[in-house]
Formats: sequence, structure tokens, C-alpha cells
Amino acid sequence: MSETILIIEDDDTFSATLMRALKRRGHTAVAAKSVAAALSQAQTDAPGRVVLDLNLAGESGLNLIPCLLELNPACRIVVLTGYASITTAVDAIKLGAVQYLAKPVDVAALLGAFDHALQADENSPAASTPAAIPRAPMSVDRLEWEHIQRVLRENKGNISSTARALNMHRRTLQRKLLKRPANR
Repeated sequence: MSETILIIEDDDTFSATLMRALKRRGHTAVAAKSVAAALSQAQTDAPGRVVLDLNLAGESGLNLIPCLLELNPACRIVVLTGYASITTAVDAIKLGAVQYLAKPVDVAALLGAFDHALQADENSPAASTPAAIPRAPMSVDRLEWEHIQRVLRENKGNISSTARALNMHRRTLQRKLLKRPANR
């Protein structure tokens, strides 16, 4: 039987979408949107897999990694972030995460990150095979779109505050928000 997957994500829409996709694939998934709720859920369900957002309403998700591993040392944690950096990736892995992925991520890649970690734990031949390098990096347009969306969430959807935070004219921001995001 599949292990419980705990999704620790403060974006309700992303969390609900990910939960539905995991359940459609036959996985048991539960969600928490804050540090306190995540710790409570982890004590209740003892998840074998955790999807952890790096930024939880201004708090670092990295602080949760040692606590989650203390509750279940066999737990495999994949950190997701909308704004990846080498520093946070290294910190996440040092703290015990098995993988660090940039949003947006599809469910197959997410489950593959858990499976790759499991294979590495078992010292299988596949563990020595490095992860595939994406054919093309994310486009500048897509990176800009993701950054704008993150800042918009941080400002609770307030266009004027977001424009000030981005040092951008409000009308320019509104025009950018009306465009569809780049695919990659």
C-alpha cells in the first residue's frame, strides 16, 4: 500500500490541485498550510513522504525538515519552491531533504523525485544515474511570471502593493498579469 503523502503548502489552490492529482494516482494525501498544522498532521499520520513548500506565509519551510525527520526518520522530503536558489537547495539537502524542485512541477516529476530518493537509499544501480537535465531551462518570460505571482501572493493580491514591491508601474503590472504565462 502507498505511504501517506503530506503536502505542506500555504497556497490553497496549488495544494488542492496537487492533492487531487496524487489521489487520482492512488496515493493517500493530506495537507497542511502552516508550520503548526504540519507538525500536528505529521504526528497524527506519520507520513512516509512530504512535499514541503520553501516559503510558508513568510516562514521558512526548511525549519520543518529536522522536526519532520525527528518524528519519522524514514520520511522522504521533497522541497518545492517558486524561487529556487543554490543556497536554499544546498541547505535543504544538508538538513535532510531528498530533493529540491522548482515550481511549477508536474506530479510525475514529483513522484519521480521520491522514487529516485528511494532507489538511492537502496543503493541500486539506478541510484548512480544522475537525474536527467531538462532540455531547456525555464524561459525568462516564465521566470518573470513566476516571480510576479509570488510577489502578488505575498501582497495578498493587492496590485498596488505588488507594483511597489516590484518597483513597477501599476498599469505595467496589470498588463503583464493579463498575459498568459509562458509554457516554459
